[in-house]
Amino acid sequence: MSSEKMLKFPERLRWWIEARFGLFIHWGLYSIPARGEWVMFFERIPKSEYVKLARKFNPRKFNADEWVSLAKETGMRYIVLTTRHHDGFCLWDSKVSDFTSVKAAAAKRDFIAEYVETCRRAGMRIGFYYSLLDWRWPEYWDGPAKNPGGWAKFRNYVYEQVRELMINYGKIDILWYDGAWPYTAEDWQSERLNTMVRSLQPDIIINNRSGLPEDFETPEQHIRYHDRPWESCMTIDESWWGYHAGDRHLKSPLEIVRLLVKCVAGNGNLLLNVGPKADGSIPEAYKRRLRAVGEWLKRNGESIYGAGAAPIKVSHLGQATAKGNKVYVHIFYWTGKGEICVAGIKNKVIEAYMLADNKRLPFEQKEDRLFIRGLPRKVPDPIDTVIAIELEGEPESVPPSFWMK
Repeated sequence: MSSEKMLKFPERLRWWIEARFGLFIHWGLYSIPARGEWVMFFERIPKSEYVKLARKFNPRKFNADEWVSLAKETGMRYIVLTTRHHDGFCLWDSKVSDFTSVKAAAAKRDFIAEYVETCRRAGMRIGFYYSLLDWRWPEYWDGPAKNPGGWAKFRNYVYEQVRELMINYGKIDILWYDGAWPYTAEDWQSERLNTMVRSLQPDIIINNRSGLPEDFETPEQHIRYHDRPWESCMTIDESWWGYHAGDRHLKSPLEIVRLLVKCVAGNGNLLLNVGPKADGSIPEAYKRRLRAVGEWLKRNGESIYGAGAAPIKVSHLGQATAKGNKVYVHIFYWTGKGEICVAGIKNKVIEAYMLADNKRLPFEQKEDRLFIRGLPRKVPDPIDTVIAIELEGEPESVPPSFWMK
């Protein structure tokens, strides 16, 4: 992304835009039945029955260092952890709830404190997910129109929990709301809530799920380009955010990298979710895939971190990203013909080379068409081979005119 574009964003957002890749973690009581994070809702589990799961929640394999180390190995620059999901179970010692990992759970541990301490020690940016709704409160289901007094009490509970998270753990980088539906920002008094948040955490960035636009958009399980900062959140498996033992479809390293590249090519981020098991461990199958992505990023991270949309299009090859005076061609479809053509470049080309090993490639520039030659028949990287094109000045494109010649 150009320095000019970066300057258009508030200072608090710039690190996040440069980061491009984060880890989402959904973990809580729902990890015990292992049927997804909505198990209480879909199976209509009564509160009195669901609370019994807390007595079993004693994750002996939980190790925040392992979580953060895995994120770093994967090339992720920030983590967002569920502090409380829709079921109301808090992973910290909330003063306004007894349904917490310290008071109700067998573990008697503040997992948010352990997570924050580890992230801070490792230099990892810290994000808190917080669900505004809580299925255990009848006042949530009644809503503000039917039960205005009860709604005000429930909203105050939400307000106090957010306040706790903002004052108890030092500097927090991201507040990732969820669960505002079906009510409005006015119902939640979101402006008042976020004013309080920013008074306590002036540099925090906030997503758009409190009903207010705030700092960034959050398309879920799909990629949708926006003309403001955005982040696509996706699961490593089929569709579950919390651990689901029955889901055997996991995204491959190739799929994850291509999703990441597509996000960056549209000036967006990818927040990739994993759901640890009830014991706190991340499944080995997840780890293998994430580490393979990390190995790719070690070779090609220059085309991702701090990069953004390129003005030229290479859909016949894959995707293009850009940063400074370089365009990065991500080749998803390797033809094995020894040559590719990149069209629409206005700038003079200085050189072209394989990003992973810095191998220079012969090229010929014919007006706005660039022919890069000397490519091997066999694809160098089966996940994504990246060719860097260095230009005179920041990348510019020219409109097509081939039918006029």
